[in-house]
Amino acid sequence: MSHSVRKPRSDMRGVSNIGLLMTLLAWFAVAGLLALAFQDQLERFWNPNPQVRSTHQGSAIEVVLQPNRQGHYVATGRINDERVVFMLDTGATQVAIPPGVAERLNLERGRAFQVQTANGIATAYATEIATLQLGDIQLRQVGAHISPGLEGETILLGMSALQQLDWSRQGGELRLRYNP
Repeated sequence: MSHSVRKPRSDMRGVSNIGLLMTLLAWFAVAGLLALAFQDQLERFWNPNPQVRSTHQGSAIEVVLQPNRQGHYVATGRINDERVVFMLDTGATQVAIPPGVAERLNLERGRAFQVQTANGIATAYATEIATLQLGDIQLRQVGAHISPGLEGETILLGMSALQQLDWSRQGGELRLRYNP
């Protein structure tokens, strides 16, 4: 009868799992640092107008916007003194606000009505913006609607605001001019 003595086997699986975990954590850390480092540049691709500058000519105020890479005019502005992001939309009858943004801005949800959107007919809720600002241009009592079909943080700056301005395109730039 032979007795074989079993030698305890060192289990390296635990060590290799820890090594794999540490490698993954290192890669996630590098990815996170890169995302932080390039966040401003990524935002600029979407919104090339984060700080809108104005020029004054007599009583007129002019703002010049650059298009983003998709050709849209996106700019940072304010509604009721809260920072927001607008995308200009001449096809929108009114300023259209996503529900989450409307809630953050404490906008009242008024009467319900039907709107025609690119995705079909939808229900929207009337609201009014006390002050809407883009650069030094400030509009008051602007008609708008809260549109449950909109997601995200971007507000569509429609004709209820744009009709109060003179606007023209020159060499890709969009010039908005306000004569109070």
